[in-house]
Amino acid sequence: MPPLTPGRRILINTFLIFHLVVITCWCVPLPIPFAGLVKELARPYLLWSGMFQSWDMFAPSPKTINSYVEAMVFFKNGHTKKWAFPRMEQLSFTDRYYKERYRKYVENLKEDNNSAIWADAAREIARLNSTPAAPVRMVFLIRYWSNIIPRDDDTIEPPAWDGHVFFAYNVQPGDLN
Repeated sequence: MPPLTPGRRILINTFLIFHLVVITCWCVPLPIPFAGLVKELARPYLLWSGMFQSWDMFAPSPKTINSYVEAMVFFKNGHTKKWAFPRMEQLSFTDRYYKERYRKYVENLKEDNNSAIWADAAREIARLNSTPAAPVRMVFLIRYWSNIIPRDDDTIEPPAWDGHVFFAYNVQPGDLN
C-alpha cells in the first residue's frame, strides 16, 4: 500500500477529529454551552447516520417499559404473516453488532411524534414480503409493551404484554416496485 499523501492524511484526520468532537459533545451529560451548540448543528447528521446516542436507559429517568414492534402482513390471497424487526435479546452477540441500527430505528418508529415515517416502514415491509404470486394487500404496525416493575423479593413472574395496532396501511399498486 502506498503511503498517504499529505492531503489525504489531513482529510482523514479532519474526519476523525470531527467525529470525536461531535460524538463527545452529543454524549456529555453536562450543560456545556459549546457542547449544546455542536449538538444542534450536528443533530441532522447524527440522526441521518444513526450515530446518535440516547442515555435514557441509565439516567436521569430510566426506561420503565420493554417494547418492540411487529407487523401483521395481509396478502391478497387471504393469508396473513407476522413479520418482526430484529430484536436484540433474540440475536447472537455478533448479529447484535450488525443490527443495532434496527433497535434505534424501532425505538423511534413506535413513537407517535414520528408518525411521518410509518407509511414508509409499512411500504418497505410490504416490499420485503410480497411476491408476484402473493402480493401484499395491507400492513398493520403493532407496538407491544410490558411495564418494568422493580421487585423487592426473589419472585420471578413473566411480564404481561399489551399490544396495540398503531398504523394500518393499504398497499397501493406502485408500492411494491
